[in-house]
Amino acid sequence: MILFANAKLNIGLQVIAKRTDGYHELNSVFYPLPIYDIIELLETTAAETTLNIQGERIPGNLHDNLCIRAFELLKKDYGIPPVSIDLIKQIPIGAGLGGGSADASFVLKGLNTLFQLNLTEEQLAGYAEKLGADCPFFIANNPVFATGIGTDFKDLNLNLDGYHLVVIMPNIHISTAEAFAAVQPKVPEVSLEEAIRLPIQEWKFHIRNDFEDGIFESYPLLKEIKETLYQKGAIYASMSGSGAAIYAIFWEKTDLSELAKYGRIYYPTKL
Repeated sequence: MILFANAKLNIGLQVIAKRTDGYHELNSVFYPLPIYDIIELLETTAAETTLNIQGERIPGNLHDNLCIRAFELLKKDYGIPPVSIDLIKQIPIGAGLGGGSADASFVLKGLNTLFQLNLTEEQLAGYAEKLGADCPFFIANNPVFATGIGTDFKDLNLNLDGYHLVVIMPNIHISTAEAFAAVQPKVPEVSLEEAIRLPIQEWKFHIRNDFEDGIFESYPLLKEIKETLYQKGAIYASMSGSGAAIYAIFWEKTDLSELAKYGRIYYPTKL
């Protein structure tokens, strides 16, 4: 079974408060982003599940990888046999694009199909929530207004088809812990749920990512990338999540090859 696990964008990200459990209350819009990791799931006669990764290097112990943890969750409840997981990692690491969360959630969905577990989207989302705050989004994989710690969703009628998207990923890795250490939670002045319904050309005046202030101070190159994208005619530009990827939305396809000096440039195709 071949799966194409897509990334996501944060359009706006408001950090409202820190909770007693260490998590933060957030407001954000999650939107599917057509940059893909490729996953092959196969039932195997091996004694245990294996994970083979090509492409982007993923730090840490393979046994702690979210894909393995996703398998272990379903194995515990349904006794599914070992599988081999081959992952071609193309979504950049430390980008704020949710690649690891996407991989885990697509493994859950793939195992559900492979072994005919007949789990509902609601049940799969419950398992995904145990893996990480972003993971449940990738179960239904539709635009949502996200609140809480990023696991409470309200469906959102948002369609960016017809616009042209560009993502620039510099050679900078920002950990989630580093990003939260640099942000000051505050009650938002603007309702993101209302602002996202404004014409897209007005987003830059009302929709912001609260992580940018602290991150841009530590990594001024990211601020320069965002400003350059606006100079090139972007309708809206922002850092996604806790960074370091910077994306921009354009009216028409724009050649930004000269911006390769900043890092890798992605021109996502239609989802």
